[in-house]
Amino acid sequence: MTSEHEPTLTDPAEFWEDRYRSRGQVWSGRPNAALEREVGDLRPGTALELGSGEGADAVWLAQRGWSVTAVDISPTALALGRSTAEAAGVADRITWIEADLATWEPSGRFDLVTATFLHSPVAFPREEVLRRAASAVAPGGTLLVVGHGGPPPWSTGHLGHAHFPTPEEVHASLELDAAEWEVHTSALVPRAAVGPSGEPAELDDSVLHLRRRP
Repeated sequence: MTSEHEPTLTDPAEFWEDRYRSRGQVWSGRPNAALEREVGDLRPGTALELGSGEGADAVWLAQRGWSVTAVDISPTALALGRSTAEAAGVADRITWIEADLATWEPSGRFDLVTATFLHSPVAFPREEVLRRAASAVAPGGTLLVVGHGGPPPWSTGHLGHAHFPTPEEVHASLELDAAEWEVHTSALVPRAAVGPSGEPAELDDSVLHLRRRP
């Protein structure tokens, strides 16, 4: 959920729909490395993915037995996700919801809640959204928040000047009861990447993996 350029649209729904509609497939189609690493050993249950984009993470979870609710603001991104899920044979395991996370409230609780690269160059109350995400984690469940640890070396515009919170800052902003949560991972984790011109790079992911005590 990140753009490398200054937005020409300021309405979130218009911005993200324009981004997905005008560029075809935006992302690689592969699940995020942090998700695979942090969630791969968990027992499947119910999962909520915030900012699902084109659905690669939701499909990966569904293929591993999770029942997934995937939420995104862009109908074009959701349509791509549905198509990918159908091709992968897991359409019945994913519920797609078109909603603005700035105002959307989760219903019920989930064994896993994920928010991966939930950054935005247009106005977005990220801390509030992540607090609601934490409240949607069931006892014994997992919260995974993955963000950029810093701008990529090829960044221009918004990303080049943005503040990317550390895992510790994200944890503090959630305002959680320490007696109710335990930290599984709180770290900047390097990841191999390829720039827009094909140049190799190593980026840091800000990874916060919390478990809610039963």
